[in-house]
Amino acid sequence: MNEKILILGVGNLLLKDEGVGIHVIRALENEELPPNVSLMDGGTGGLHLIAWIQDYDRIIMVDATLDDNLPGTIRLIRPRYATDFPPLMSAHEIGLRDMIEAMILTGKLPDIQLIVISAADISEVGMELTPVVEAAVPKVVELIRSCLSHQ
Repeated sequence: MNEKILILGVGNLLLKDEGVGIHVIRALENEELPPNVSLMDGGTGGLHLIAWIQDYDRIIMVDATLDDNLPGTIRLIRPRYATDFPPLMSAHEIGLRDMIEAMILTGKLPDIQLIVISAADISEVGMELTPVVEAAVPKVVELIRSCLSHQ
């Protein structure tokens, strides 16, 4: 099967760990990926992404989350509904949920895998990740490789 797969990193690079999804996309740009896989820096997400992503068969979305897990914790979630998303970062949480709900309504919702990384610091402005979240980036890259090998 040669399905079209999009790896979508979302987040705000200016708020430290909030930008981990974008950092993962940048790390993947240095990797050799199958020809049916595309990368996208989705910024802070939202409804404007629908036109870009609805034609993919599968989306692997990478984002930071604020939760009770230790910073740097990585989880793979297969959300079926907008309410299945964990509490994502406040800067774009509503936009992503709205996007998923709109895609459900239009019947154009791709298969979605969500990789979330628990954030440590989003309170300060800064483009660098905290060390514990930065250490999670190569692990996320390996998890994505594993997801891709199970097409």
